[in-house]
This record gives sequence, structure tokens and C-alpha cells, in this order.
Amino acid sequence: MSQDGHESGGVNLPADSVGGVPADTVIEARDVRYAIDGRPIFAGLDLTVRRGLITAVMGPSGTGKTTLLRLITGEICADQGRVAVFGRDMATLRTRELYATRRRMGVLFQNGALLTDLTVYENVAFPVREHTDLPEPLIRKLVLTKLEAVGLRGAAELMPAELSGGMARRVALARAIVTDPEILIYDEPFVGLDPISLGVILRLVKQMNDALKITSVVVSHDVHEIATIADYSYLLSGGKVVGAGTPAELARSESPTVRQFMTGGAEGPVRFHYPAADYATELLGVER
Repeated sequence: MSQDGHESGGVNLPADSVGGVPADTVIEARDVRYAIDGRPIFAGLDLTVRRGLITAVMGPSGTGKTTLLRLITGEICADQGRVAVFGRDMATLRTRELYATRRRMGVLFQNGALLTDLTVYENVAFPVREHTDLPEPLIRKLVLTKLEAVGLRGAAELMPAELSGGMARRVALARAIVTDPEILIYDEPFVGLDPISLGVILRLVKQMNDALKITSVVVSHDVHEIATIADYSYLLSGGKVVGAGTPAELARSESPTVRQFMTGGAEGPVRFHYPAADYATELLGVER
């Protein structure tokens, strides 16, 4: 069984722990509860991200996947429970400590979030200029090295408007890794990509994780794509983890919720319609 009470299979998960927490834990969420305007997003969320693995976080739209990333990066704090990164509770960090922790992370935003008035080169150089006092010759080497890693060294002087969607995502990836982070977070990295660009991004995520020896957290609802690179996956629904394990284990799950998501079923526990009042009553003003 895994640390979250689910069976674990193809990945060797170390058993040694400190205080009940696996020694290689990088991110830990325990009994996390969070609501927006009284609407529960998380209602007792538990998960663990372990060093060196690609951990996927999946779930239907509106289950709080991006909210979880905001909790991990300290943009927001849980109403209850604990979100710890590198063993530190993010809610208790002072501003300087929070910024220091964030500098150990790289984030690939869902839309790339490139600065439109800067060239590709300057976009990638931006985090280095902001957070270090490195000399320009060294910054140049860092930027060109990362652009080469994503296959875009030749596009260094292009503007974001001149890039395709897949190229923009690769530039954003170069920017995310330019400071050599220990954790790399991807927020829906496959959305809107053509098959070739998708294949390139999948390969890069895997290569970056292996070559840089980092820990990756990938938020996605692309079941088949993420299964090709994830070491361990969590499926969120109803504010909690409803399934966890290797991609193969989730594919074999007998849970109705997990099966519905993994197969894309229209019928099942996860409803298409957001909860609402009786349709006829609201539409016609007539009580049944």
C-alpha cells in the first residue's frame, strides 16, 4: 500500500520515513480543506510528492487542480490542514522564507505566460536577472543552454507573437528551468497542442526530469498522454483523492469514479451538470 492508503506497483517507493513521513518527501498535503465563498474545493485532501518522480494530478474540471498548485507555491493558504514543501509548512513562512522557497521551484503556466514585449531570449533571462546578480556573459550561457535543451536556440531573437503555440510552451519551459529548480510544476502543459508539439512536450518533460534530477508535478486531464511519463498519479474528485497509484494501477481500478474518468465515460458518479435548482421550476416558474 502507498502512503495514501492506495496500492502501489511499478515504482519503487522507499519505505524509510521520519515521523511517519517518507524520507524522500518533497511536497506533502495532509487533511487540506479549502473553500471559496463557502463552496468547498478540498475537503480533507491528502497526497505526497516524492523526490525525483513525475507525479501527475488529474481530475475533472473544477476539482481544484490549479488551486492545489497555488497552495503548493504559497499564493494561498489552506483553511485547515497542512501543505508542506521541503518540510516547511507554507502557511507559516515569512515573506523572505516564502520567496526563498519559491526560488527552488519552476512553474510552467497553462498559457505559457510569456512577456509579450520581450524577445524569447529576454523572457528566459528574466528570472535570472530578477533573482541573481550573475554577470551578463554567464546569463547568456545559461539562457542559450536552456533554449538549446528545448530546441529553440535559433529562435532567441523572436518575439512571442512570432511563435506557434508549441514553441511558446517550449520557451516557457526553458524559462521555468533556467534557474535549475528542484521542483518543476506544470499546469496543463498539453492544452491546445497539435500532436507533434504534444509529443515534443511529453518528451521534454521526461527528459528534463531525468537529466536535471528534479521532481515534477504535472496537473493535467489528458489521461493517455500523462500515463506515458508519470511515475505516480493522483485522481481528485469531490475535494479528495479518489484514486492513487501508477498509471497502470489506475487503469485497472474498480472504483466507479476512477473508471469513469480514465475511460471518459459520460455516465457515472461525476456529473456533467453543476448542482442547480429544479430545471422546470427555474425555467418556467412552475412547481412540479
